[in-house]
Amino acid sequence: MIPFLGFSKSGLDEEKKAKTTETSKIEEVKEEGEEGKGSFAFSGYLDSYYMANFNKPASRSNLGQANARVFDIKSGQFSLGLVQAKAVYTNSKSEAVVDLTFGPNADLGNYGNLLSPLNSSKTGTALAIKQAYFTYKFTDKFSMTAGQFGTHIGYEVIDAPANFNYSLSNLFNNGPFYHMGVKATYAFTDKVSLMAGVVNNVDGLGDNNRKKGIISQLFISPVTGWNVYLNFINSNEANPGSDGDSPKAHYRVFDVTSSYQVTPKFLVGVNAALGSQKGDYQGAGGPDNSKSWGGAAIYSNVAITDNFAIGARYEYFDNDNGVRALLAYPNGKLDGATGIGTHVNSVTLTGNIGLADGHILIKPEFRLDAYPKASGTKEQQFEDSDGNFTKSSQTTFGIAFIYKF
Repeated sequence: MIPFLGFSKSGLDEEKKAKTTETSKIEEVKEEGEEGKGSFAFSGYLDSYYMANFNKPASRSNLGQANARVFDIKSGQFSLGLVQAKAVYTNSKSEAVVDLTFGPNADLGNYGNLLSPLNSSKTGTALAIKQAYFTYKFTDKFSMTAGQFGTHIGYEVIDAPANFNYSLSNLFNNGPFYHMGVKATYAFTDKVSLMAGVVNNVDGLGDNNRKKGIISQLFISPVTGWNVYLNFINSNEANPGSDGDSPKAHYRVFDVTSSYQVTPKFLVGVNAALGSQKGDYQGAGGPDNSKSWGGAAIYSNVAITDNFAIGARYEYFDNDNGVRALLAYPNGKLDGATGIGTHVNSVTLTGNIGLADGHILIKPEFRLDAYPKASGTKEQQFEDSDGNFTKSSQTTFGIAFIYKF
């Protein structure tokens, strides 16, 4: 069977997603008393890909001038993506998760863990930690989680087997990846629950200032098969000034994700986000006045057979104000120019082929990214075969090879 369903990047949905992943070993651990009886599960995956870029960029990079792609950044070569090893221990009152990842995509996704108590120039082992948290269930309705956990913002996740599409959206690329902190969840009913928490900041094991971020999520399931998540984060990401205090600043995102299982074989989903930023963002600077960014994506997946499915994603992402990493350089990066805001329309078509009882996933994928053409200059968003940035759009076709266990 193939995972033709889409998943939102939701803290509340993490347990449901984990249960869809086959585990290679589940052991019952006997402890004192029946209530202490628990289970241990080990799972993981590895993925690699080959991506052909029709622009034939001289650098063999899909990034363009600035962050046009997330993880599938190499073209014209076979590339390793990510290797995951995940251990979960669960009993009637608690759960502990250790989720370790290795490889190029792990370095990119866990970049905020780039620290070591031994020496500031060394990375140590923290870069391998994608998630490390535990949850305690006070009651059947109320629980609390502490540690490093994946963000609740967005529709897509880092893990390649959980997403239908292999390449990730610009909404994913420009939103948070994970947080370090505590959160609490209360389930009013099976169809309504609320999460709220306090975290260090965005994408960081440590905190760059003394301020803390606030996160929240409201989950609603109006009817069977229809899930809606209303997500929020607000955090001061500014580096401290010479006096040790952080200046007034904010990074704020309102995010909505929803999926509806129309039939057992047909799913539609949507993700929309509106973010704003004022002031410095972790030392990278920022606007004096609040400026916004945002976008929307529509997903549609259909299972043709038990072993083959096809899906499409359309996305529009707007960073015309230039507050996120997706930028254009109409005068050329090599001239020391400053990046300006831009926007992009993206279309992605992906197939999912399941082999070896669903353990192997083969994902052929076509993607087109179209940016506005800069006038009055030859400098565009993407590189050509001569190493010049003369292309305003990029078309890639590739195939991902995934094994999950």
